[in-house]
Formats: sequence, C-alpha cells, structure tokens
Amino acid sequence: MTGALDPGALDPGALDPGALGTLASWLRKRELLGSGSPSARLAGDGHSNLTYLVSDGARTVVVRRPPPPPTPPGANDVLREAATLRALEGSGVPVPRVLGQAEAGEVFDVPFFVMSYQAGPIVTGRAPSEVDGRRLGASMTTTLARLHAVDWASAGLRGRPEGSNRRHHDRLARLVATDDGAPPEAFAGIDAWLVAHVPAESGSALVHNDFRLGNLVLDPSDASRVSAVLDWELAAVGDPLVDLGYLVAAWAEPGREPATAIERLGAASAAPGFPHREELVAGYAAASGRDVNGLPWYVVLALWKLAVLWEYNRRRVEAGHGDPYYADPAQVGEFLCEAEAWIARS
Repeated sequence: MTGALDPGALDPGALDPGALGTLASWLRKRELLGSGSPSARLAGDGHSNLTYLVSDGARTVVVRRPPPPPTPPGANDVLREAATLRALEGSGVPVPRVLGQAEAGEVFDVPFFVMSYQAGPIVTGRAPSEVDGRRLGASMTTTLARLHAVDWASAGLRGRPEGSNRRHHDRLARLVATDDGAPPEAFAGIDAWLVAHVPAESGSALVHNDFRLGNLVLDPSDASRVSAVLDWELAAVGDPLVDLGYLVAAWAEPGREPATAIERLGAASAAPGFPHREELVAGYAAASGRDVNGLPWYVVLALWKLAVLWEYNRRRVEAGHGDPYYADPAQVGEFLCEAEAWIARS
C-alpha cells in the first residue's frame, strides 16, 4: 500500500459523533481547527497507538492516543512521545511538530497529543514508480545517523545508556516469561544466546526502536527522500546499533519473498532497485562513523523482540481483548526461525 496521508482515503476510525464533537471543540479553542464540519479518520495499521487525521475540510491535524487497555507496562505513553518530538525540534531530524496535548479526562479517558499533518507517501507494500530505491535507502540511513548524532542530554532527554542492552532484553523477556520467570520453550535457545553474548553498548544515542520503511513519510516532491519520521512511542536512550539491527531485521530483501510479518509490512523494499541489507549497513556506517562489526547480535535481538511482542499480543487475543492481527502463532515462529538463522551464521 502507498499513498499520502489523505483523510479522504482512509477507513473511518472508532470516534463516535459525541467524542468527535468534544475533540473538535477542544481543538477549536486552541485554534488548531476551523469552524467547518469535523471528520476523523484512522491512519496507520492500528496495531499500536491510534493515529487519527482530524479535518475541518480546510485544515488537518494528527491526534495520537493509546489503544484500549490493557497495555504492556511502560508502553503507549503518548505524552512521553510528545516530549521526544519536542526535544527533536530544530535537531535536523525530520519530525512532525507538536501542537498541543491533553491529560486523561480532559477529552478522552486517556491522554493524547496533537501534531502537525505531514503530507507525502508512506510506503509499505509497494513503492510509487518514481521512487529510486537506492536513494531512498541512503536517505534512510543518513536520517538514522543524524538521529544518533543528537546530543540527547542537551535536548533535555534523560536516560541510562550503560547496561541498556541487558535491561532492554530483561524487560521484554518478562512479557512472555512463565510463572517461574523462564522463557517459553520456543524462545529458550535464542534467549540464552542473547544473554550469553550481550555486548557492552557501542555508544549512547536517542534510539527510535521502530525505525523501518513504514514509519517514514516521503517528500511529496521527491519520493526518494525521507521528510518525516513517525511513531516515536518506543524511543529511549540506548545503544544506537539497536536501531540498525531492527532496520535490518525489518528490511525485505530485494529478490526474496518477505519471511516475517515485519518484512511484509515493508514489502516494497523487496522490489528490484532497492538496496540489500549489506548496503544499508555500509551506508549507515559511512554516515555515522560507527563500528558496526557486532551487528548480528542486534539483529537477533530485534527478531527475538518482535517474536516476544507478537506472542504477547497473541495471548491478548486468546484472552479475548487483543488485536486479531496477532492471532496467528505462525508469525511468532517466523521471527524465531529468522533469529536462529542469524545465530547459525554468526
């Protein structure tokens, strides 16, 4: 799927008329919406925080709010996401501008924030014909290197980069651990390998934690260039190679059928003319000046993490309150199989 974030081209969201009216009144008081009849459409894949395009027919803004509960501890913190976006203003990293925010109870029963609407294609299943895949890959790695060059402390962000790799693993492992704290049987071998080989952090940076093709808006006048990075809800201070490993894990290889759910979300890069993973890694290394020799551990971490998150959400579906997108257990197995293949090659 490709296309600009066009409010008229998206499926209706779950906002009932009363909620939309209350939201529109809140937006008008802050001069973020005009007097025209308001409409709201749900943008994105709907598997994480909910993103609405709210329009009065002349102006469009973007509203981000959490999904219905329950959610993992520390997840879906939209006001933290808004703070990250504010910290990145003027940094050279292309991000939407935060226009306002509200606490739980002001409009919805959850907090939300409002950001500027960024026109341009978002590429998932198929790229527009005018996209030069290699130029887009280079723009992506340059954008990622620029993010990792941000002085996060001076930008007002806080974090503990030392030991973040092990903490990142341990926090996620708890989502699917058995009652005695052990990993599920299918996860055990990969989990043990990650723990045995956990590296010291390669550096400290603001890490996006979901940097992939489908979370980028492309320039409407040059669809081979990144004009905005979206979905900052998982951003944290940590090891920059976590982002690179995730990008590699999520990248559908040209000439190869996408093997995992995350590759299928960005299947456009499997088309001829897009760079291979090795080219992305080399481009990032050149743009950032970082040593990427230890990257396989980070790719395995990314695949294991995706398996954890898919399994966590699969269990929510099983319990009767999850997103049906995650229901198929085969998706978890795909991630684990890819992780095992990377371990075998490392």
